Amino acid sequence: MKEDHHAGDQHPGGTEWVLKAIPDAENPYRLLNLKLTPVKSWAAGIPAVMAAMKDLMEEKAFLRGNIALLKMNQFKGFDCPSCAWPDPDDERSPIAEYCENGAKALAEEATTKKLTTEFFKDNSVVDLAKLDDYRIGKLGRLTEPMYLPKGGTHYQPICWDDAFKKIAEHLNALEAPDEAAFYTSGRTSNEASFVYQLFAKEFGTNNMPDCSNMCHETSGSALRPTIGIGKGTVKLEDFYDTDVIIVIGQNPGTNAPRMMSALAKGKKNGARIIAVNPLPEAGLMGFRNPQEVSGVLGNGEKLADLYLPVRINGDMAFLKAIELLLLEFEKQSPGEVLDHRFIREKTVNYDLFIEQFANYNLDDLAAEAGLEPAAIYEAAQMLAFKKRIIVCWGMGLTQQPNGVDMIREMLNILLLKGSIGIQGGGVCPVRGHSNVQGNRTMLIDEKPTDEQLDRLENFFGFKVPRSHGYDVVRVIKAMHDEKVKVLFCMGGNFLSATPDTTYTANALRKLNLLVCVSTKLNRGHLIHGKEAIILPTYGRSDKDIVNGELQFVSTENSMGVVQHSKGVLDPVSRNLINETQIVCRMAMATLGSRAVVNWQRYHDSYDAVRDDIEQCIPGFKDYNVRVREKGGFYLPNAARDEQRFAKQYGYRAPFTLTVVPENRLADDEYMMATTRTHDQFNTTIYGLDDRYRGIHNERRVVFMNQKDIDKAGFKAGDKVDLFNYDDDIERIAPLFIIVSYPIPEKNTVTYFPETNVLVSVNNVVKESNMPASKYVKIKIRGHDPEVYKKIDEMLHKGQLQR
Repeated sequence: MKEDHHAGDQHPGGTEWVLKAIPDAENPYRLLNLKLTPVKSWAAGIPAVMAAMKDLMEEKAFLRGNIALLKMNQFKGFDCPSCAWPDPDDERSPIAEYCENGAKALAEEATTKKLTTEFFKDNSVVDLAKLDDYRIGKLGRLTEPMYLPKGGTHYQPICWDDAFKKIAEHLNALEAPDEAAFYTSGRTSNEASFVYQLFAKEFGTNNMPDCSNMCHETSGSALRPTIGIGKGTVKLEDFYDTDVIIVIGQNPGTNAPRMMSALAKGKKNGARIIAVNPLPEAGLMGFRNPQEVSGVLGNGEKLADLYLPVRINGDMAFLKAIELLLLEFEKQSPGEVLDHRFIREKTVNYDLFIEQFANYNLDDLAAEAGLEPAAIYEAAQMLAFKKRIIVCWGMGLTQQPNGVDMIREMLNILLLKGSIGIQGGGVCPVRGHSNVQGNRTMLIDEKPTDEQLDRLENFFGFKVPRSHGYDVVRVIKAMHDEKVKVLFCMGGNFLSATPDTTYTANALRKLNLLVCVSTKLNRGHLIHGKEAIILPTYGRSDKDIVNGELQFVSTENSMGVVQHSKGVLDPVSRNLINETQIVCRMAMATLGSRAVVNWQRYHDSYDAVRDDIEQCIPGFKDYNVRVREKGGFYLPNAARDEQRFAKQYGYRAPFTLTVVPENRLADDEYMMATTRTHDQFNTTIYGLDDRYRGIHNERRVVFMNQKDIDKAGFKAGDKVDLFNYDDDIERIAPLFIIVSYPIPEKNTVTYFPETNVLVSVNNVVKESNMPASKYVKIKIRGHDPEVYKKIDEMLHKGQLQR
């Protein structure tokens, strides 16, 4: 892959360069060779094992990777770099305490393919940007720091000292600290997260956008004011001994495959499962456990007892209908449906809450939800005389414009039933990346509380910034307005993860400096500021040796367990630095003699970092002792352990009043939700198949109901262009293939990041300010090759950059 010069090329950021060299800020506009197979009714099984092994072979790491897999999620091993689903507290499989996606994530880290100086010398940023995300990710591990100078076309090597000197020069040249922002991905360890936020505060800013701002910020915004903690209230063992599990807006087969084991175990012990989702996902329908005979030779486990195909954003109407029926059942059987003692002693606003139901009726709510009244009635019956109820949700709820209200409505149901803070009952936001919850516990937060800041200020002795910083959406706008001039990304793929791709690309190109700490190349390195630096670091599975001693880091899973993680693989390069040391060296280079924090101490010892975490963050007493114990330790959770809820309500939980939204679409409009394939994790594309949905060798597809296809005069397999008109701006995602799928009418689903371009930066969730990527109004038109000319004209006029 050699450089292909283009006539008229300018340096990155110039309109002509963008026009001729980059076919799309996200992915090139080209189709592959779509193949369709029947939709699966079960997930996992032997195909999952084979897919995982195939990835290891493709990464030329079969032996090396399998050695590491035997240590992944083990008590003395390393934490999976994929999702945050918890490991069992008791027995763990000695050979496979991981899922297919965990194995694929490990394969990405264990790969023996390397990106060296010679690679970047031979391949320009222009050439690399022409590749799709899948091929970029498969190039191999980064091996040394790389620098793209102003006006440069190729990344070139830079030594670590010079890299930190360059970063320090940019940071110290800013007129104010708030002209810098520090982004965090959910992969970052507790130790690195703590020193990272500490550096940002000593530098003088709370501009700490992070991946929570795009996935579960909505959950925290809903739960903190109501139950006093922005986390779930169940443990893994609660799934094994419960009566009803509701899985809403979440697809465990792809997003948290090990969750299916917990669901199956609960099912065997008598639990019933209600699945609520626009798409009938395989991971909601059935599970074949490859470690059991029934999963290999038999039909596996049926999971959902009741599947409810709610339309996009019809969830609120469904939840209100459930509550309406529970109140009716209570009238018929007083004292047997609702927990009046719990309501009286642990909640507020009950009377005001029930008054609203005089204005609702089942038929109207069912119609708004897109469900049959009889199906909702069946769900309510499953809940009516049960108390141990767990509600799980994912981004299908958190990325709706009223997501905060919908989570509070689910909480209302649990409050009616007294089903929170009990064994086998509570809320369970299913987190994405492996330490996204730990990041927030470690104060990666653009809105730290005064109490948190007071502790830091009192312990370290420097004046911490008090004003709130930028979240992801606000930092994109600030970069666009040139109020933020330096962006430092601790992991992640900022461009591909964020909404409004062209707008975000414009913003990134206005930066003076973009710095990315990464293990592999991604598109976020190719749409950059005037200067750019890539700092290579260890993966979770790599051995991290400091001063001759093998170190461990710690993470926090979805259920509040803090555990240690120690890598086992020899790193692919001797020129890598761990994330904690990267932060410390940046701090020492930037702050110099004005630093109050002893950054060298942290640089030399993770134990020293943990000692000070213990002093600054509640729940970490004897951190260095307890984290070394088998299985780690649980953080305090007053809502779970004491039924002690929101302080402002006298440690009670309020019933919340919400409204049912009116979702109206024009005749030629559809509601679109973005999702990921089974062959990806967040923005990392492992492969081009989505086998559970029957999609192979293609990502540019749009799932539609067959009635909508017929009504619009299309047919399955047609090529179409997708349009969004929020903010009176025409956004275009060209060249998609229609796939007929059992989805509610007027609803469509596409994959991200390919359709992030259609998600307006202003289409956000109320209160949490998260991108509402599951609620995008689009129009669909037959593919017109002339659309490329239109895009080029917009580029030339400066209206658009890809």
